[in-house]
Amino acid sequence: MKKLVYISLFAISALLITACGAYSFTGATTNADTIQVAFFRNEATLVEPTLSQRFTPELQELFLRQTNLTLVNNPNADLRLEGEITGYRINPMSATAQQTAAQNRLTVTINVRFYNALDEEKDFEKSFSFYSDFNSSQQLVGGILEGALDEILERIHQDIFNAALGDW
Repeated sequence: MKKLVYISLFAISALLITACGAYSFTGATTNADTIQVAFFRNEATLVEPTLSQRFTPELQELFLRQTNLTLVNNPNADLRLEGEITGYRINPMSATAQQTAAQNRLTVTINVRFYNALDEEKDFEKSFSFYSDFNSSQQLVGGILEGALDEILERIHQDIFNAALGDW
C-alpha cells in the first residue's frame, strides 16, 4: 500500500512538472526550434542613420532572451521575420501662446512580415508604430534621441514579439 502511494505521488509530480514546463511567463508558445530575423532596411523618407543597425539586433536579442529559439541565417527557418522601417517623423504636438510648438513627437513605424513554416495560419504582414514626446526647446540629438529611440524600440519590439508568438 505504501509503495502504491509513493508511485502515485511520483506520477502526479511528474505530470505537474511536465505541465508547468510548457508555460511561459512571456506568453510565447511555439513548437518552433529556429528563427531568422532579416535585416530591416530603413526606407523612411526621413532617415536616422543608426536606426536600422540598432533595430534588427535588438529584435533578435529579444527573441533569443525570451524563448528557446535558435537564431539562424536561413530562409528555411521555422519562423521568419522580415520588413522595413517605413516611417520616422517629427511632428509638433502642442502650441504655446506665441503659436510655436511646445512639444514635439517622434514617431517610428515598422512594417513586419512574419512567416511560420509550422502553422501558416499565423503568418501576417502588419505595421507597428510608437512614439516619444520631447520638449520643442530640445534638439533631437545625443541623449534625447537615444532616450526616445529606447522607449520607441522597446515598445515596438515587444509588440512584434507578442504578435508573432503571444497567444493572448
